[in-house]
Parts: sequence; structure tokens; C-alpha cells
Amino acid sequence: MINHRYPEPTVGALIFNHAGQILLIRGEKFMNRYVIPGGHIEIGETMEEALQREVREETGLEVGDIKLIGLQEALFPEHHRQSRHFIYIDFSCRAKPGPIVLNEESDEYIWVLPEKSLTLPLETYTEGLIREYLEGEKSTFQRKILYKIE
Repeated sequence: MINHRYPEPTVGALIFNHAGQILLIRGEKFMNRYVIPGGHIEIGETMEEALQREVREETGLEVGDIKLIGLQEALFPEHHRQSRHFIYIDFSCRAKPGPIVLNEESDEYIWVLPEKSLTLPLETYTEGLIREYLEGEKSTFQRKILYKIE
């Protein structure tokens, strides 16, 4: 049964470190699959503010160099325990130096090169985002709905 009347806008962070690796988190909430940090946009909050808040809450990190890279729609995704309709607004960003402190949503994290992440148990939409990121300019998805921010 659907318990929400409207789609839920969320932000996701493809966070890069100085070595070009991305941060993935994993926990029971995500059915023990790796995901990118992120969450809901709160009323009165910009997408960028939501991204910075969610990253800070979930990882303890501060991020900068934020760029919009993707938009996905998830109609009742299998990885979620409740029937929901999500709009995923994804950004790339750079981690500022600092320790990672996970909140209760995650049990572990990993820094991994984007191409090597595809060998991990990834959540479906996270995998799709990483694949599209790796395809870059060749991606049909990118030409249709991703915006290149210079």
C-alpha cells in the first residue's frame, strides 16, 4: 500500500577523495548493499543544503565542489521496505579532510575507485549512477537528463 501522496525528492552524494575514490556506505537499512550517502530534502532547504546536511549526518564529512550529475526516478524500489516513489537528485562532490563517523543507518564504509565499485554488492540505483558516471560523455542517459555544470 502506498503511504505517501506525492513523490519524495532526495539528494545523493557521489563523494570523491583526493585519490579519485568514491565513498560508499552499507547497512541493514539498505539490505546490506552499498549506497551513496544522501536523503530527503527538508522544507525550506535547497538541494545543496540538503546534500551537505545529509552527508554530515551520515558520514561526519564536510563536502565542497558540488555539481549536479544525475536525476533518477524510483517507483517502489525493491531495496526499500515501504512502497515509495522517489526522485533521486544526484551530485558529485569532494570530501574535505576529516574522519568518517557513521550514524546509526550504516555499519561500514569503503573508499573505492568508481570502476572497482562495480564488483561490490551495490544497490540498483547506486550502480546505475556509477555506470552512467563512468560512461561520461558517451552516456545516452547523460545527454538526456544529466546537466554538465562548468
